[in-house]
Amino acid sequence: MSEPIKNRYDFIILFDVENGNPNGDPDAGNMPRQDPETGYGLVTDVCLKRKIRNYVEVAKENIPGFDIYIKDDVPLNRSDARALTELEVDKDLKKAKKTDKDLDIKVRDFMCRNFYDIRTFGAVMTTFVKGNLNCGQVRGPVQIGFARSIDTIVPQEITITRIAITTESDAENKGTEIGRKYIVPYGLYRAEGYVSANLARKVTGFSEDDLELLWQAIINMFENDHSAARGKMAVRELIIFKHDSELGNAPSHKLFEKVNVKLNEGVVAPRAYSDYIVTIDEDMPEGVTCRRMS
Repeated sequence: MSEPIKNRYDFIILFDVENGNPNGDPDAGNMPRQDPETGYGLVTDVCLKRKIRNYVEVAKENIPGFDIYIKDDVPLNRSDARALTELEVDKDLKKAKKTDKDLDIKVRDFMCRNFYDIRTFGAVMTTFVKGNLNCGQVRGPVQIGFARSIDTIVPQEITITRIAITTESDAENKGTEIGRKYIVPYGLYRAEGYVSANLARKVTGFSEDDLELLWQAIINMFENDHSAARGKMAVRELIIFKHDSELGNAPSHKLFEKVNVKLNEGVVAPRAYSDYIVTIDEDMPEGVTCRRMS
């Protein structure tokens, strides 16, 4: 494993959806998430991190150090138990903790070394093996906020039919069934994120190799996760601000303000990424460089 990163980063993700539901809201019948006051579309940080985890799980399958802690159908305590087994910890955890006062820290470090998403996003491990071992809350160096659409979205409810009938009695009375799905005809979303070199060095050991994998995962996070419900989703651009120092050379919000996304003149209802123009003020603060990936 390479050394922890030494530079702070801020980044912006621009992604879009076409005829799909980028992030359904279970409290609203799975309609696309939307700010009720402004009409802007929303995608949660949890949704985006799930896509990143899914990509890493596929791209780094069976490679030591790149396991995923939070994944479908795998109880957290199963991964917790693996740490205790490989560290040869006494099954009587109360006894083991009395023998080794630093056991919590050793297990935490093991989890960071072996699970990419803990090393990246952190994790809450206070329920480690039914609460008998408390590894605390690991604060990850990579944080991503909610994504918000550049313009207001107009979700549409589409009525669909299917020929598969559920029951025998229904089959006697009808030939099809009616269903509904929600789509956003088109929406361009912007998410902002942060990478702390300080937390990488002090807590999780997030490395340069991990960082490059993060950029790769963000660019490709929808490529292995296509579905009819989500329509056509793609990351259009990843804009990265690199600081020369661990603590940073400029406030994040000032860097984010240098990226401007607006509709091309004459476009009223955007239906493609080409309907937008993305500009970046190239006058960067001293000690900050900008990189664009697509």
